[in-house]
Amino acid sequence: MRAPSLYVTFLVTAVLVAPRTVGSQVALSGYSLPLALASEAATEAIRACEMQGYAVSASVVDPSGVVKLQAKGDHSTIHTRDTSFRKAYTVVTLGPIFKFETSGRFAELVVKNPSGQALTSIPDIIALPGAVAIKRHDEIVAALGVGGAPGGDKDEACAEAGVARIRSRVMSALPAGAKRAGD
Repeated sequence: MRAPSLYVTFLVTAVLVAPRTVGSQVALSGYSLPLALASEAATEAIRACEMQGYAVSASVVDPSGVVKLQAKGDHSTIHTRDTSFRKAYTVVTLGPIFKFETSGRFAELVVKNPSGQALTSIPDIIALPGAVAIKRHDEIVAALGVGGAPGGDKDEACAEAGVARIRSRVMSALPAGAKRAGD
């Protein structure tokens, strides 16, 4: 069990020591999630939770972890803004490295690995369920995080509802600057 521990220690060190430009990821395909789709996904996630009686907030972040949109649902508490952001940030910044698409999967990885807790010492990383990657083909182009329901599994279900709402349009969209035949 020493090898996984060393592996995680190495990765944590690499992430903390790496130049800031490494953290400034951009979608390799050139695709940028439009604000309208980010807003629609966040609104649907909040609505899905409200239908179950949960007051939540939602955050959408781009591939570099920068906030694209934050929406505070009616009656949600102040800390839900931060947890929704941190969950989404965790998915876009560590998901491509550790091959996970939800913050719930990351939380499972942290629990299973003896050195996994070290990853949560990185600023804005949180090991709680509640965020889902927004993917275009095999690439994470954004993430939607939800915070405020009584349990991260409920937050994550609402985030999934938000992502499901826009998934087909994200997959069919052209990258920035591309034109359809006949344009």
